[in-house]
Amino acid sequence: MSDDPLPELQGRTPLMAAHTPNLDRMVLEGIGGWSRNTPAGFYPGSDVANLGVLGYDVRTGYTGRSPLEAAAMGVELQATDVAFRCNFVTLAGENPAVMKDFSAGQISTSEGAELIAHLNQHLQSEQFCFYPGVGYRHLLVWHRGGVDLTCVAPHDITDRVVTDHLPQGPDSASILELMLKSRLLLTEHPINRKRREQNHEPANSIWLWGHGRKPNLPLFQERFSKTGGVISAVDLMRGIARHIGFKVHPVVGATGWIDTNYQGKAQACLAGLQEHDLMFIHVESPDEAGHAGRLDFKLQAIEDFDAKVVGPVLDTLRQSHTPFRAIALPDHPTPLAIKTHNANPVPFALCGTDIQPDHNTAYNEHLLQSGSLFFDPGYLMMNFFLGKQ
Repeated sequence: MSDDPLPELQGRTPLMAAHTPNLDRMVLEGIGGWSRNTPAGFYPGSDVANLGVLGYDVRTGYTGRSPLEAAAMGVELQATDVAFRCNFVTLAGENPAVMKDFSAGQISTSEGAELIAHLNQHLQSEQFCFYPGVGYRHLLVWHRGGVDLTCVAPHDITDRVVTDHLPQGPDSASILELMLKSRLLLTEHPINRKRREQNHEPANSIWLWGHGRKPNLPLFQERFSKTGGVISAVDLMRGIARHIGFKVHPVVGATGWIDTNYQGKAQACLAGLQEHDLMFIHVESPDEAGHAGRLDFKLQAIEDFDAKVVGPVLDTLRQSHTPFRAIALPDHPTPLAIKTHNANPVPFALCGTDIQPDHNTAYNEHLLQSGSLFFDPGYLMMNFFLGKQ
């Protein structure tokens, strides 16, 4: 949700411009502050930042993004396996090609699964195997693979020539070859011909990134003596959940986009609190809107989150007259102007039992200056939230 001031909003951020009475009430009744969830030296990815929100110092035990997603997909990695996130993307032009769309026009899960099957038919070997995921997000496992390479996230290079951002390093040749072969296999696939006829972006290439080996993360219950559950549309968060011992609570219609089932997430959260000490609701749509450079979608995502998730959950908790705490925050900013993440701190709203209100009254980036509480590094926040310090 967090962003920078925009000229089209008269110098306000989307959070400042959006109607967010429930997030504002959290600050009014509680504390407004900030946290820096990405440690120095780490890329501000959703893997690193969300682990920080959950109280994990990624300087130990973390190996990369894709191994976490593999766990969500039920893919058991061996010690010598390397997992890669496999995006379907839209490339425009030839020599040089440009990253036109990192999500291949938000391709559907069913279309993606058919294209993954097509890639396996032609490229699967003793070394490489593709696994279908959700939407444009899929998985490649390289058996007995190497990790001495540098890969770039496709959402970081939207509208840029890809030549200087292809995989590099001693172990990059095989990965680069797969990416090049995929474009030959995908461009004229019937799904892509149909997508072009319907004026949708074709999934005409894969993009491999986020690689790593199997991680070693301690269980949340061992660290904090609390049980938990996760609600999310994306494999990354479900994979983190499985690694730290949280139960994944599926929600029908959760898409990771602005059409996601917000009400279903709120209901699943309240049901999960009957089973667990803590529920973690992850909403992807503000991030996706930021990557797409769509101010209208970002405003819609923020307001829908406030009205359909924050409001119903907090109203029910307040009416229950039982002790509770709630915190709302982004994992990282995704400014519309750059269409990608940065490592800046993010504002949070914290309210509930034994939280004494401070002087702040609204939830937005002003809290980066006026906040009465801050956590740097951000993983220290979880102990405070759980009342352990």
